[in-house]
Amino acid sequence: MNKWWVLFFSILLVVPSSAGAITTSAQSAILMDMDSKRILYAKNIHEVRSVASISKIMTAVLAIESGKLDDTVVIGDEIDQSYGSGIYIQKGEEMTLRDLVYGLMLRSGNDASYAIAKYVGGDSFVDMMNEKAKEIGMTETAFHNPNGLDEEEGNYSSAYDMALLASYAMQLEEYRKIVGTKTHRVKTNKNTYYWINKHKLLFQYEDMLGGKTGYTQKAKRTLVSSASRDNLNLVVVTLNDGNDFVDHVALFEYGFNNYKSFPILEKGVLSIYDKLYYGNYVLSIPKNFSYPIAEGEDITIKFELADEPKEGNVGFAKVYLDNEEVYRETIVSQKTLVYHKELLGWFHTNGK
Repeated sequence: MNKWWVLFFSILLVVPSSAGAITTSAQSAILMDMDSKRILYAKNIHEVRSVASISKIMTAVLAIESGKLDDTVVIGDEIDQSYGSGIYIQKGEEMTLRDLVYGLMLRSGNDASYAIAKYVGGDSFVDMMNEKAKEIGMTETAFHNPNGLDEEEGNYSSAYDMALLASYAMQLEEYRKIVGTKTHRVKTNKNTYYWINKHKLLFQYEDMLGGKTGYTQKAKRTLVSSASRDNLNLVVVTLNDGNDFVDHVALFEYGFNNYKSFPILEKGVLSIYDKLYYGNYVLSIPKNFSYPIAEGEDITIKFELADEPKEGNVGFAKVYLDNEEVYRETIVSQKTLVYHKELLGWFHTNGK
């Protein structure tokens, strides 16, 4: 049987509340908090559809995590299969992998995607994409190429899965830097390029962090955007949305106006009321946890600890929103210096 400490509190935030429900013209749409993964708006979020060039987020992630961004890539025959949007690189041209990722994300270069795939993973690159998807928790996704072109089978996913991918990608410093870049200049052995980011909200929306555009005749317009305000970090994904830029701003404003990021758990020493229990141990939380909360929502924290005091993982801090568990964090126990002082005293007394 476990011993429990329970702390109840309600968060009553003084925030402006938008009247009425928000709507979008998208076939599928999601507004998600990137840190907690709480869904703030949902429309057909698990419907699997062709996702077009927002697939390139995964290609960029694998390139960045390869650790080869500073390598020089020599462009070869792989670009022969490219069509549609491109950065118009040539065979024999030399460009760093990092600059290829800039071309991939700012200009949606399909030729860049093939060059990246060949250099990073060769014939195994698509398998790498699907393995990474599983690692992230994308259970509704199947990649068949590095760019989202609808040749053969194309790439399929859901708004929910793509929000998970974008949230993961935004944790990578290099990714954030690249997708947040408005313009980028590159000089190679054959040409000089000046690229302007296709994502219009980088130029129009103050809180915008970055994202990725997409379009094919089958998928229609697809769009991923991330924005941040007052420590609330949000991502919007829309699939088949002819009014996507407007919808993304509306969804961001809905999120920022109705939710505030509240610190629920703080990294460090955990204070509990019963000082006798675990009295010779220090209990701690290994990391911070914040959660987006709307006006009037109730948050409950329940601390669950093992009966027998010991070192190591001894229980959980569980966070509940309206009686539904939304997060749990491990509680770690370490002996205090009391034992060390007693041991030193014993040696001092008995060592005379």
